[in-house]
Amino acid sequence: MRKNHPFHRCITILAVMGSAAHAEEYKLTLRECVERALTQNPDILISRMEEMKAKEGIRIARDPFSPRIGGGSGLAYNNGFPLSIEGSAPSVFEAKASAFLFNRAQTWTVAQARETARGSGIAVVERRDEVVFRIASLFVDAERAETLTKSASKAVESLEKVLPTVETRVAAGRDLPLALKEAQVNLLRSRQRLQNLESEQDSVSHNLAVALGYSAADLVRAVPSGTPLPRVPDTEAGATNAALEGSPELRRLESNYRAKALEIKSIDAQHLPRVDLVAQYALFEKYSHLDQYFAKFQQQNGQIGASIQIPILAGPGAKAVRSQAELEQRRLKSEMDMARNKTALAVHQGYLDLKRAAMSVDLAKAELGLAHERLSVLLAQMDEGRALLKQVEEARADEEDKWIAFYDAQFAQQKAQLNVLRQTGELVAALR
Repeated sequence: MRKNHPFHRCITILAVMGSAAHAEEYKLTLRECVERALTQNPDILISRMEEMKAKEGIRIARDPFSPRIGGGSGLAYNNGFPLSIEGSAPSVFEAKASAFLFNRAQTWTVAQARETARGSGIAVVERRDEVVFRIASLFVDAERAETLTKSASKAVESLEKVLPTVETRVAAGRDLPLALKEAQVNLLRSRQRLQNLESEQDSVSHNLAVALGYSAADLVRAVPSGTPLPRVPDTEAGATNAALEGSPELRRLESNYRAKALEIKSIDAQHLPRVDLVAQYALFEKYSHLDQYFAKFQQQNGQIGASIQIPILAGPGAKAVRSQAELEQRRLKSEMDMARNKTALAVHQGYLDLKRAAMSVDLAKAELGLAHERLSVLLAQMDEGRALLKQVEEARADEEDKWIAFYDAQFAQQKAQLNVLRQTGELVAALR
């Protein structure tokens, strides 16, 4: 196997150090994370670009109603009777102008473009709410990982201090060798838990950084603000009504439904007459032989008027396009019904999760208190010689587990609150 040259190894080390040097660590509160996400999150930026694109679609749809003017020349060598070039007599300079004066189909197309742009704006709000909920969830996960990491680190330190005592007792014959093995296994288990939590904390910090528009090498550490989350609506019925009235998804689907209705009107209006503005100017050259063909020659010529077109027989394609639009409108209607049911069920599930989370917090708090009292009793008994060190360490490990369960229950409750606030449309306002 070929060995790496020392120079190559130095280059690799320098590259790794260089990439690490560019990594930044940011400490942000939840409000700061939300404020940055609203301006720097890639998903929100993309949705805003889509909104801008839809607004430009209004200008595109209105463009045919604005006069279009073009100029050029129709100079040509003529032999015999002056023939037309692109419908015009040979000219030194010519200009043409055209615009829609009355086109009902295009008018409905403009209205459809406006409604599509409005729907794109609603889609931005929908994407914003999703991003803020994801940012808030990641922030809670980051807080959880940091809190549990500190707790697990203290547990490892405690077991590391206990291990020499167990070794001494085993060496003195006061405990069985099994006690030493159990202490070593407990220490390894705690170290593994600490390592898992540190990996989780690192992963969440990187994910939060990317969601906030930083690079994948950066880290974002959660800084608790100490401000509790706002209260959710007291009644599920009130929350459901608020969710249905303010749901961005429902509003977006309703906007798409109206846009499709305007498209159908545009298709139907294609059977109506159409009036276009037409204007033309031409400057002719004085040819010596033109008087042989025209009784009177005029060098400058112009005309302005209207072109009226009346559709008489439309092909089968128009009917097929209308059928497609109607099917799409019916599909949107079905999606709206599904979205209403989904929103109501999401609110109901959110309140169920909130109740379960509150009960889990109460249970975890009670179990933590019981574990703490049990440990206190065993410590007192050990001082009196009526309890073994093994029993005390088992009680201490149990108390540590209960602390972790209590933290988990608290963070689960926070996520449940965030979810309900998201469903009711109050999350962004509550976190800003």
